[in-house]
This record gives sequence, structure tokens and C-alpha cells, in this order.
Amino acid sequence: MSITTEARGHVLLIGLDRPAKMNAFDPPMLEGLAAAYTELEREPSHRVGVLFANGPHFTAGLDLAKVAPLVSQGANLFAGRPDLVDPLGLFGTPRKKPVVCALRGRCLTIGIELALASDIVIAAEDTRLGQIEIKRGIFPFGGGTLRWIQRAGWGNAMRWLLTGDELDAAEAQRIGIVQEIVPVGQDLERAVAIAETIARQAPLGVQATLESARTSLERGFDAARDALYPTLQRLMASADAREGLMSFIERREARFTGT
Repeated sequence: MSITTEARGHVLLIGLDRPAKMNAFDPPMLEGLAAAYTELEREPSHRVGVLFANGPHFTAGLDLAKVAPLVSQGANLFAGRPDLVDPLGLFGTPRKKPVVCALRGRCLTIGIELALASDIVIAAEDTRLGQIEIKRGIFPFGGGTLRWIQRAGWGNAMRWLLTGDELDAAEAQRIGIVQEIVPVGQDLERAVAIAETIARQAPLGVQATLESARTSLERGFDAARDALYPTLQRLMASADAREGLMSFIERREARFTGT
């Protein structure tokens, strides 16, 4: 199995598990990752996902020897099945639950695109990132040309996309791709800690926050503004909103149920 899943409370750990191949993605690994994201989305007890890698490297990118035929045919990398959640957020069912990504070692091509499609990125100090498609005669087709600009701005995006150069964790943090840098070996621990903090919040509120932010990013300020109060009214009628108020009055930790 090249993708692992493990539930820790309300957090679902999703592991890249092909370390002998530097976690390079072949077709079964791509479909397995989509299946894991679908499990995260559909299982009510899972509130937050953590994407990480077994072995010393996050991923060397695509296993071109096995994936090249799919790419040449213009196929959807994630099986082309609309019933599956697409981890890149490009083709399949959109993800509504948050994902924290933990990087280590080499993080190339689709690795960066998976990080950019996540909500929070933690990187070990030894992480080196590269969007190297330009050196292979192609271009970043997994969302890199879309999300680099959103995170890093035009000049920073073009600096790395058009040269194919590698950048270290510190530079990735400086331009907004990485949110935190931790010592080697602590990337997963830190990512899980952040995910557990998110998982303690009201699930409906977390998902509404993500939805509002994404609407603003993808459809513009006006569309996000128009949805603010209808969303707030829906949340105010939820059991979690009542629990949040009562926990504040009673000076105790809230026990949210996602209803």
C-alpha cells in the first residue's frame, strides 16, 4: 500500500508510503491519495487531515515512467472520478475540511502543488522544494501556475517557475508557501498538534471559514461578502453555536459535535 491512513481522535493522518522510490507518485498512489481525501471528507468523525510522508523525503514528484502515458493523454491525475475528492482541488469533488501538510527532504513538482492546495504547511529545516517541470520541457500542470501567484506574488512565482531552481525552507517561508519551519524529525508532530487544535473548534465554523476565504480568493470580494450573513445566520441556528455560548458562560472547554 503506497498511501496510509490513521485516525487519531478527530484527525486523519494521510501518509505517502513509497519511501524506496522517494514517494514518487505512480497511478495507484495517486488514486490512493484521492481515496484518502474522500475518506476525510465523508467520515463525520474526521475533522482535519494531516498530509505527511514516510521516509526522509516528502516526494520526488511524479514517477514519470509510469505516469507519462496518463499525462500525454491529458488524463486527470486523480483517476478522473467525480465521486472522489481531488487533493489538488482542480477536477473532482471539492474538499471542505482543512488539511495541514508536513514537508521534509525533497519536495518536488506535485509535492509543492499538494502543499499549495493545503491550508497550512509545516516544513522541516532540511526541506528543499522545486517546481522543475520547465526543465523537462513541460510546465506545472497540477495547479502550480494558479497557486504560486496567489501565495507568493507574480515576481516570486516567476522566479521559481521559469527557472526550475530549488528553494530551501527559509525561502519558501519568506514568500508564503511555508508557514512554519521546525527541526528535522518534528514536522509531523507539529502538523498534528496544529490539526488537533483546529479539530477542537466547531466543525461547522471551521468549514464556513474555509468556504468564505476560498470564495473570496476564487470568486472575488463581492461574492464572499454577499455570503457572509446568510452563512452566519445558518451557524447561529446550530447546536455548536449554542454550545460555544454556554461554554463561554460556564467557563469550560466547548464540546462541539458538528451539528
